[in-house]
Amino acid sequence: MADYCDHAPGHPFHGPYHDREYGFPVSDDTALFERLILEINQAGLSWLTVLKKRTAFQTAFEGFDIDRIAAYGDTERERLLSDAGIIRNRLKVDATIHNAKVVQSLQAEYGSFEAWLNAHHPLPLDEWLKLFKRTFRFTGREIVNEFLMSTGYLPGAHRDDCPVHARILASGPAWACQENDPRSQGI
Repeated sequence: MADYCDHAPGHPFHGPYHDREYGFPVSDDTALFERLILEINQAGLSWLTVLKKRTAFQTAFEGFDIDRIAAYGDTERERLLSDAGIIRNRLKVDATIHNAKVVQSLQAEYGSFEAWLNAHHPLPLDEWLKLFKRTFRFTGREIVNEFLMSTGYLPGAHRDDCPVHARILASGPAWACQENDPRSQGI
């Protein structure tokens, strides 16, 4: 997404995301879950649409509280589907609820969503994609790629000459630690 480094800086929505979030390591399960759900909701739409609706998503999904969302039933589903502030797509809403339950099971087995990611790291994108498709709902190639790039598991969020890239490297993203690992190269 090299052109993102050209047009995002200074933009009221893209700028803060580009400068402070995109590509930086994420360790908090709630933040990881939010990022996954935002990427799922971006499918078929622009990232700007999602960023503009981000606050509404945070409100509608109660701060992306995994346990609360996992407990959602028909009443909450209908509330979400009638909320004009978010993307009202039944498949995406259902995937969010389902994926919250999946994250709960990963937390029970691995201790956290982050620990599950770390247990499988590093993998080449095709292997990550297979893993996500087996584990979650509504996770195609672009969703998985963007989720992993945005959270520091895969490189490519910024150009090497982007000033943010140096800050990301200094924060120790998982992909920077894997560059010499043959598993990350598909070998």
